[in-house]
Amino acid sequence: MARVRLSVAERREELLRAAIGQIEARGVAAVRIADVAAALGVSNALVLYHFSTKEKLVAEAFTYAAEDDLTHLRKLLGRRTSALRRLRSAVRWYAPTGQAKGWRLWIEGWAVALREPALREVTRDLDRQWKAAITEVIAEGVAAGEFACADPAGTALRLTALLDGLAVQLTSYPGAVPRTRAQEWADDALARELGLDRKALTER
Repeated sequence: MARVRLSVAERREELLRAAIGQIEARGVAAVRIADVAAALGVSNALVLYHFSTKEKLVAEAFTYAAEDDLTHLRKLLGRRTSALRRLRSAVRWYAPTGQAKGWRLWIEGWAVALREPALREVTRDLDRQWKAAITEVIAEGVAAGEFACADPAGTALRLTALLDGLAVQLTSYPGAVPRTRAQEWADDALARELGLDRKALTER
């Protein structure tokens, strides 16, 4: 059956999604241009036409994944509801017990970023934008009198550190921490940072 002819933008997006899937399955070190091509039933030459090297493909795949995550985060935080509800939704989505990005991909990315400056910048920028968005909503909640928080930026950093750490534990060591327990810890941390009782996170 003939393949549908895609625009350049559509083809690049298709290749990036395939690359993300292959990175999650094989890891950055093991993944090859041939793996991405085979996943889509296209030639190696087509992949190299759009991304001249494996390194460029990998960097752009992580950039694509980061932008996708940030778009979803902004959608959650942009809802017309209280700051507390928006924060709760964002934390529960981002937590390894939620429906956020594939944590295998990002744990792999963090490891490779230790040696690859281009990928380090991608992961750093995602981290910076996530914290900035959370900080902004916390400040909105404080201004509206919903809760108290003397250091919104510090709270965003501590929450991120906890969630990232839990993600490593749950992803790398399945069963080490029950998912329900991890969600309780995330909720406890958010409530504590905002000076609230955990029950306040679920009250209407």
